[in-house]
Amino acid sequence: MKITYFSDTDTALIEFSDHEVAETKEINENIYLDLDASGNLIAMTIEHARQQASLPSLSYEQIENETPSKLIQRGV
Repeated sequence: MKITYFSDTDTALIEFSDHEVAETKEINENIYLDLDASGNLIAMTIEHARQQASLPSLSYEQIENETPSKLIQRGV
């Protein structure tokens, strides 16, 4: 995944894959989704990004998938 912010246009582009875009759907006047031929999400464009999202703050967290036996051993 790649996130690019264009300060000159206040636009954020979030790219999920590098597949070819077959269709762009407008969610509202500020948010657009790019889809491939199978309808899978390729990218999201957010216009007026500072108003729509919490820019410039960005965080990333990866949650590891734990098996049930590990959860039981830890007493969760």
